[in-house]
Amino acid sequence: MKPLNRYSNLTCACLVSLISFSFVADVDAKRRNKGKRASDPPSQSAQGNGSADDKTAPILPIGTLSASPTVVQSGTHPTLTWNISHPSIIEDYITVEPPSTIKADKEICYEIRVLGQGVTVSSGNGYSFVPTEASVNTGSGYERIFYGTNHNVKPHQVVHSGKLNAGESIKFSGRYYYYGSWGTHRKSDGGTQNVRALVNGDTPPDVLPGHDAPSLESFLKPYLGANGKVQIGPMDCIVFMELTHSDSQQSNSGYDLQDMVLLVTFKKCKNNNGHGNNIDGIDSSNPGQAPFINLDTDPNVDDEG
Repeated sequence: MKPLNRYSNLTCACLVSLISFSFVADVDAKRRNKGKRASDPPSQSAQGNGSADDKTAPILPIGTLSASPTVVQSGTHPTLTWNISHPSIIEDYITVEPPSTIKADKEICYEIRVLGQGVTVSSGNGYSFVPTEASVNTGSGYERIFYGTNHNVKPHQVVHSGKLNAGESIKFSGRYYYYGSWGTHRKSDGGTQNVRALVNGDTPPDVLPGHDAPSLESFLKPYLGANGKVQIGPMDCIVFMELTHSDSQQSNSGYDLQDMVLLVTFKKCKNNNGHGNNIDGIDSSNPGQAPFINLDTDPNVDDEG
């Protein structure tokens, strides 16, 4: 005897196929509506430096499908229930205002990591790294988030984090220190192209060496695809800085946007409803059910975010 649920299985399989097709079609439509990347082919999407928990939504569409009852007789039909979680993409939350100012379209939190630093000077038969500084500005002036050479870089370490409300912006800057003096301070709002921000699938400027170019710094290779496009997570933004040359020197081989590179990962801000997420885990400015309120290190500040 043939199993009674063979038609149910066939029906479910067809519906799963249709839903899977719906996932792809909906995401493609979502990306086509985003403007300047409409003509770009699908990119190879990397995870970035963060963990899976850093992502605002799944990298790929995911969903659930259930049937009740799970076994039916020929000629009857189960009730199907499904749910779809679509991926987030960075363009849903921020706008990159060229060359490198990032403006929040809605509340969003961020983490910044230093991927690498590449300012060097000749030293005997080789070269040595020159200390550089990276800073950010969210409205109160530029604040240092890193100082050191490439030997001090820890790509997986978050050097700065924060929150942007809708309409707020974050800008970036960098400079090097050599022989007791600072080089020119290159800024997002400095009126030059020395600091540039790109998102997944963007095509880097021509001055940036290609994926297989010998002059490409090794720390950048994981973030540039063989197709020549930026290869980072869908909620990441990569910031390239040229610190030793000016715009008028872009034809110089030394102008390569590899002197300081940052990775900015965006994610939805957590709201713990009064349980506190500051350093001591307590927030007495909005305590809710949080225990040990008197241990809050700064009760005048609402640490929820």
